[in-house]
Formats: sequence, structure tokens, C-alpha cells
Amino acid sequence: MIALSLLCPLSGCGGGGGGSSKAAPAPSAEAIERSEEAAQKRQEADEIAKDRELLSSIELKKREEQAEANAKKREALAAVRAKRRVEAAEKEAKKREKAAEESAKKREEASRLQAKQEQAASKKRKEMAKKPTSTTPASTTLTSTTQATP
Repeated sequence: MIALSLLCPLSGCGGGGGGSSKAAPAPSAEAIERSEEAAQKRQEADEIAKDRELLSSIELKKREEQAEANAKKREALAAVRAKRRVEAAEKEAKKREKAAEESAKKREEASRLQAKQEQAASKKRKEMAKKPTSTTPASTTLTSTTQATP
């Protein structure tokens, strides 16, 4: 608008000079319109560039938030897996401990049984030793007669 108001007074001045001296050509309405359109296009391009930057920053922020959420999920999953491994290890340890206790009880019982058997055998030997040896001399007599015969 300002450019148009400046054009009107200038266009009237150009006719009286005789044509041989050329003054700076006055911008035409088309030139002014083109320059305004170019300025508007530059402004729109600037706005588009700003919008792109804003959109890029928003997308970057969303990606970062998604990455953080994924990392938290992975950490939680890893914690659950670790907890399960620990529980399984504890369960296995209890199972082994119980098996070891049962094995120790069996060995102890076998040891007691063997001790009882040895005690019974020892007692039986003592009883055999206390019995009169009436049958023993007869057998020795038989062996001595057998030796004399040959």
C-alpha cells in the first residue's frame, strides 16, 4: 500500500523532462505486486521451516519418551526374570538340601542297623563261648583218631 501511494506522485513527474534525461524508472504495479508476493512467499517459507523444526522436536521428544518406556519395560521384564531365576535356584537348593538330609538319615539308619547286627553277632559269639564245650572235644577226638590211622 505504501509503495502504491509513492508511485502515484512519481508517475506524474516523469512526463515534463523532454525524454532525454532518464530518471530512475518508477516501479510498476506489477513489480510491486511481485515483490509483495515474494515477501509473502518468504514469510510462508519461514513459517513452514519453523513448523518443520517444531514437528521435528515433537517427534524427537516422542521417540525419546518411547525409548524410555521401552527401557523401563525391558528393565521390569529383566527384574521379573531375575526374580524367577532366584526363586528357582532357591527351590533347587531346598530340594538338594532335603535330598541330602534324606540321604544322611538313610546312612544313619543303615549305620544303626549294622551296629545292631554287629552287636547281636558279638553277643552270639559270647554266648557260644560261654556254652560248655562238650561237643568240641569229641570232634577233636575224631580228628586225632583220623590222624593216627594213616
